[in-house]
Amino acid sequence: MENRIFTAIYKKTGAWISAWIEEIPGVNTQGKTRKEAQENLKEALFLTLVSRRELSKLQHKTGLHRQLLQVRVPA
Repeated sequence: MENRIFTAIYKKTGAWISAWIEEIPGVNTQGKTRKEAQENLKEALFLTLVSRRELSKLQHKTGLHRQLLQVRVPA
């Protein structure tokens, strides 16, 4: 496993802190505090990445070539 860097966005919404990953649609959560929202967001991101990889492997059992791809993106 390797560490990757993503952009977490936080927004106070009433009594909750909403949080999402800017680069990956659908990875979002909330928490009562920013720390709780951050921990929930880490878990949501991890589970999304793992499950998407596993689904890809199940749907395409043969003929795939995997490679790591590095892309520079402006901050």
